[in-house]
Amino acid sequence: MTAAPQVLGARKSASCVLVIGIFDGVHIGHRVIIEKAVAQARALGIDAVALTFEPHPAAVLAPGREPDQLTTLGHRARLLESLGVSALVAWPFDLQFAALSPSNFESDILRDYFHAEAIWVGENFTYGFKAAGTPVTLRNSEFLTGVEINTQELYSTGSQIASSTVIRLDIETGDVYRAWQLLQRPHVVEGVVVHGDARGRALGYPTANFAFSYQPAIPADGVYAGWLHADGETWPAAISIGTNPTFNGVDRRVEAYALGRTDLELYDKPAAISFGWRLRETLKFDGIDPLILQMKEDCEKAAELTRSFTPTFYS
Repeated sequence: MTAAPQVLGARKSASCVLVIGIFDGVHIGHRVIIEKAVAQARALGIDAVALTFEPHPAAVLAPGREPDQLTTLGHRARLLESLGVSALVAWPFDLQFAALSPSNFESDILRDYFHAEAIWVGENFTYGFKAAGTPVTLRNSEFLTGVEINTQELYSTGSQIASSTVIRLDIETGDVYRAWQLLQRPHVVEGVVVHGDARGRALGYPTANFAFSYQPAIPADGVYAGWLHADGETWPAAISIGTNPTFNGVDRRVEAYALGRTDLELYDKPAAISFGWRLRETLKFDGIDPLILQMKEDCEKAAELTRSFTPTFYS
């Protein structure tokens, strides 16, 4: 039997304006439809509620081919809350749910569970067994009589559609600044600080090494300027992603050095990294001295770039 949905946030009204989507990243395109749903909910005096699916449907329908995540579920909920959504409902997506008919989705979930007065979906939204449901079937549903069905065309920036897929490609190639523009915030990865080889500490640049409990969208190997978040604080940071080729490393690592801080004790603590700019590709140096010189230059550049902006974790 499908597990009960996970509710992040709190509903106050019995009915709601419901907005449906994966919302990974809560990017600029998502914000357009969310803001419209929130505005309508406020005009009606009821809650705006978001429905998403967990895990990503591809993890069930095409195991091993699910996309890397732009946001954890908790981060997604906080971003939606900041836009005025009262609650995010994460509906468990499994094979039983995937086999649900469009009519059962309409009656059991949209009508009986959410009591939706209005529903907002993207123009490419599908639902139900074999994705047979569309915005047209929503409008024609016998179970949603009187429910206003709204569709939102896909948001484009110039000639390109703003989508989670496009943002993942930007991150994959290291263009984190372009991803920032589409996300309307720096891209974030969340994890736990773990012990590394302590080479950075020996060189005077102690780094926080990250382990992840989910499959985050990690930028291409290289050095980045951004921010390290931990213990309720945010520090400008130089961030390294790669295998440490100067030391013939094998494991790919994500590590961040809080600029000017050698006193932080973050082991086993939850932490996050916000990515602002790509500084350079990963290089193999002929010894420690040229590596230290480059690290100094990287930190100076990171300090310059981050000086005029400090993101909050869930901005």
